[in-house]
Amino acid sequence: MQDGSGKGGHFAGLSSLRAYWEALREGVDVPQRSQIDPRGIESALPISFLAERIAPGIGRLRVAGSKLNGLMGMEVRGMPISALIAPDSRDEFAAALERVFAGPSIAEMSLRGAPGIAQPRLEGRMLLLPLRAADGSVSRVLGGLALDGRIGLAPRRLTLSGLQVMTLGKAAEPTGEPQPGLAEAPATFTPPPRGRPELRVISNDDED
Repeated sequence: MQDGSGKGGHFAGLSSLRAYWEALREGVDVPQRSQIDPRGIESALPISFLAERIAPGIGRLRVAGSKLNGLMGMEVRGMPISALIAPDSRDEFAAALERVFAGPSIAEMSLRGAPGIAQPRLEGRMLLLPLRAADGSVSRVLGGLALDGRIGLAPRRLTLSGLQVMTLGKAAEPTGEPQPGLAEAPATFTPPPRGRPELRVISNDDED
């Protein structure tokens, strides 16, 4: 199963997701969760997700695309994002996620799925973009997980192999290997008119 995030690059869907988020900022630091319209990220919907902060370093998936379900072999909505991450990388992942909320910051991760029986080598990239909830807190995340390779026998959990965290208004702080798939310039995007339906088009889960 290929990621399907875009021709000409397995991780192209992450660039379109980042461009959409940047367009919604309109000069402010972080967009509102209520601004998210699935029609604005239609090509990236299978790799996209929305999560809410429920404790320090812990985010619960409220909406998740089909590629995340395929990785785990089950419906992942309601699970912590860390369910996708291998146990030995969860502390590092939790620290990066908390920096996304607290910075607020953008996090870009390189991921690997170790090969095993009926589990081919798998490469991935994850992008975490902060959002504001209705109360003004930065407690929501718009994210994307793009994969390169066959998932094989699910569930698959991914190990962090590279990390960049960029506090808004500051330069990125790289850790581990570079991430060329996420470094390309965002494409031009014109946001949809205000007032269109929210991401409930792919989930009936209530969200503020």
